[in-house]
Amino acid sequence: MSQWIDTPDALRARLANLPASIGLDTEFIRERTYWPQLALVQVALGDASDPTASGDVLLVDPLVPGMADALVPLLTDPGVLKLMHSPSEDLVAFQHTCGVLPAPLFDTQAAAALCGIGGGMSYQKLVLAVTDIALEKGETRSDWLRRPLSASQLDYAADDVRHLHAIHHVLQAKLDALGRSGWLAEDSARQLANAGNDQGERWPHLSMRSAQFLDAAAQRRLLRLLRWREVHARRSDRPRSWILDNELAVTLARANPADPAALQAQLDATPKAPKSLRDPMWQALSTPLADEQEAPPARGEDRDKKQLRAMQDAVLTIAGELNMPEGLLASRKLLEALQDGGGWTGPLAGWRRSVLEARLQPLLAGTSTA
Repeated sequence: MSQWIDTPDALRARLANLPASIGLDTEFIRERTYWPQLALVQVALGDASDPTASGDVLLVDPLVPGMADALVPLLTDPGVLKLMHSPSEDLVAFQHTCGVLPAPLFDTQAAAALCGIGGGMSYQKLVLAVTDIALEKGETRSDWLRRPLSASQLDYAADDVRHLHAIHHVLQAKLDALGRSGWLAEDSARQLANAGNDQGERWPHLSMRSAQFLDAAAQRRLLRLLRWREVHARRSDRPRSWILDNELAVTLARANPADPAALQAQLDATPKAPKSLRDPMWQALSTPLADEQEAPPARGEDRDKKQLRAMQDAVLTIAGELNMPEGLLASRKLLEALQDGGGWTGPLAGWRRSVLEARLQPLLAGTSTA
């Protein structure tokens, strides 16, 4: 049974006796803003007598004044496990709206990958795989900010948490049997830490393939523009591409306009360029960053492709032995970071290092034992 919750007092009353775990999801809109606009919070309360049952489903209206504060005790209670599916953007929405993150966390998508059920599975596919129930997808692109929500919207939203307890019950048993519960806990803790400390990517130019075709000075200019764009997008709550799209950022970094007039000329020649932002853009473009000399170069053709391929092949082999997706074990981006001397840090620390280092380190050293 689902219940619409539209007052903080009603929410507090329903959360007076918290269960050991809850199913949790959100609906949000992020089409015209930088930050996701939290539009609905779904909570499956669970059933103490049946760990596979969702219990009542609360459909919480976060647009009501005071509701965000009323959610905080639930989100932060260390004794309540939050069951969520692929929650990265939901975490951003909670952090921005409520100022806290839901912890501790059990990510059913990550758990399914660790169990060998499938990598990157949608919630609908995972529900079908575990419970043999086919869910409707009709409200995926719905307007969740409108009020009142339709009956089909409410049913769709409730279904998004209704099966999380059943999925958790199956996945937890598989993780325990494989000895991988600690792996998921480690990844979940890192995911929460990253969401809580999100100051933007330090070296955003590295994720742009076109940056590799710029010389060192132009890469530094690109870094300045991307850092400025991130700050401006957050402050104005507008999508990054609305501030400055990637293609124009690379063009300006390469061209290195000599003065504001030259920058203006380039903006005038570009359709939909942010002409009103010329002055702050010029300031960013022409002002060196305190740490830009530390920036690693965006690399491409100079990378040892044979070594990278050998590392990817090793990861594929290990992933097959563990019956998990190779992308979960180590993405190309993480392997490139190892090539660049980044070391066994971040996602490559902990359990990944324990299963990868012995096979990858000889390849990094050029002394493969294969």
